[in-house]
Amino acid sequence: MPSRWKWLLIHYGRQLWVRALLFALVGLLSALAAAVISPIVPAGWAAAVGADSLDNILGILASSLLAVATFSLSTMVAAYGSASSGTTPRVVQLLMADSRVQNAIATFIGGFLFSLVAIIALATGLYGEDGRIVLFAVTIVVAALIVITFIRSIEHVSRLGRVSDAIDRVAATAIRVLSERRADPWLGGQPRGGRLRPGFPLFTDRIGHVQHLDMAALQAVAAAADGEVHVEALPGKFIDPSRPIAWTSFAPDDAARDRLRDAFTIDRHRSYDQDPRFGVVVLAEIGAKALSTGINDTGTAIEVLSALVRVLAAWLAPVDQPEVRFDRVFLPEVAVEDLFEDAFYAIGHDGAAALPVGIKLQKTLAILGRLGDDRAVAA
Repeated sequence: MPSRWKWLLIHYGRQLWVRALLFALVGLLSALAAAVISPIVPAGWAAAVGADSLDNILGILASSLLAVATFSLSTMVAAYGSASSGTTPRVVQLLMADSRVQNAIATFIGGFLFSLVAIIALATGLYGEDGRIVLFAVTIVVAALIVITFIRSIEHVSRLGRVSDAIDRVAATAIRVLSERRADPWLGGQPRGGRLRPGFPLFTDRIGHVQHLDMAALQAVAAAADGEVHVEALPGKFIDPSRPIAWTSFAPDDAARDRLRDAFTIDRHRSYDQDPRFGVVVLAEIGAKALSTGINDTGTAIEVLSALVRVLAAWLAPVDQPEVRFDRVFLPEVAVEDLFEDAFYAIGHDGAAALPVGIKLQKTLAILGRLGDDRAVAA
């Protein structure tokens, strides 16, 4: 389990504006670097290359890249709307974190800013003859990078927002998160099992879903007090000020209580990263929506059930004994019964009148029963 700061770095690294800003800064520095590198250019190179065409090339790049970036953004927004209406709004969170789409748009924005800054620098006479040849070389590299990025993004963007693509994305994310959690079911802590709760509850004044637990911070507070922390609110759980998020075996002072609360990252929405049940819930939502009266798409529901087999098989796979890294922090387990209810209750209810869905559901449960242990069979 990464620390809170590492998790926040990963979280914001997936934001489009962050990548666009970084690529724009790279474009800005690339344009200005030509003036710095120009003194080391061998004499005579500027005359050997037709650098006079630089103004035209930069003008074409600046005008076209602005249009391409705007078009890409509008296509992306349209794909988000299509995915939201065709599957479930929870899928958009994954689409917005798509690194290939973000890199393409960020490349176009960075190329536009590079061209704009270079045109301004040329107009002000910042570059001499040697600087112009360096800028010409950098422009050729930037243009090649933009063309390659554009060609690679065509097929990827054409699939963005389709139902099958959304199912594959959610399933792949759910498999990754479930596999990680299966290998480390208590996030480096210890299982709470049937242990009695300690006597000091910890409350929060926030309302929302737990997105991340900083296990190292909880361990540090518990070790300083020579006590234990029993977590009540796992990532994904909806919390409010009326219910404790944890219990401690010691009476924390105000500073320790604040550190314990800060170990729980709380937001309005659920996150896929540390919540093993969320991906399963979203897949079930896609299947249930496909079975609604207005859509009545049994094929999509059957495809979702096939994806759920792959997803839950990752949870039922045998794993080695997890390492205990935080011996003073105790967590409840993610029960296989809850995963099965998340996966199949809505589809079983909405698909009760569809014979193909019922047959596929029975086959799905039979497969998972053969793959799992007694608890999976009972579920």
